[in-house]
Amino acid sequence: MNNEKGYVAAVLIALVVISVVAASYFVFVKSAPSGYSTIYLLDSQKKAIDYPQVLVANQNSTFNVWVGVVNNMGGTVRYQVLVKITSDLSSVLPLNIQPIEAYNVTLGNGKTWQNSVPVTENYVGSHSVVFELWQYNPDSGTYQFTNNNVNNYCVLNIQVVS
Repeated sequence: MNNEKGYVAAVLIALVVISVVAASYFVFVKSAPSGYSTIYLLDSQKKAIDYPQVLVANQNSTFNVWVGVVNNMGGTVRYQVLVKITSDLSSVLPLNIQPIEAYNVTLGNGKTWQNSVPVTENYVGSHSVVFELWQYNPDSGTYQFTNNNVNNYCVLNIQVVS
C-alpha cells in the first residue's frame, strides 16, 4: 500500500509542477495577441449572398452594398474606408488611384460600424470595386493602409453592359 501511495503522490506532484510551469508560460512569457481590424461587405439585404454582378450602363448602373468595419485593436481607433473602381486589379493594393468615396469613422474596441454605400459605374466592361480600410496614425498625422491582417480590403467584381 505504501508503494501505491508514494506512486500516486509522485504523479500528483509532477502534475502540479507541470501545471505551474505551463501557467507561468502563458502568464509571463507569451505575449498578448496583437489587435486586428476587419472590413466586410454585405448585400442590400445585409446578407452575404446576393451581391450585384451585372449593371446596365446609364439605366441600372447604381447599386448599394453595406460596408462594415470591426475594431479589435484594444482601444479606440480612427478609420477611413476608401471606395475605388478599377478595370485593372493586377496592381498591388492599396490601389494608387483616386477614391470615388471616403468614409471616416471612429470606433471603440470591439465596436462595429456599418454603412450603406451607393456605387455607380457607367463605363461598359469588367470592373472591380475595391473597399480599402485605412487606419489613422497619430504619430504621422495621416491615414495608413491597415497591414495588420488579411482583412484590410474587399473586392466586388462587376460587369457593365450597354
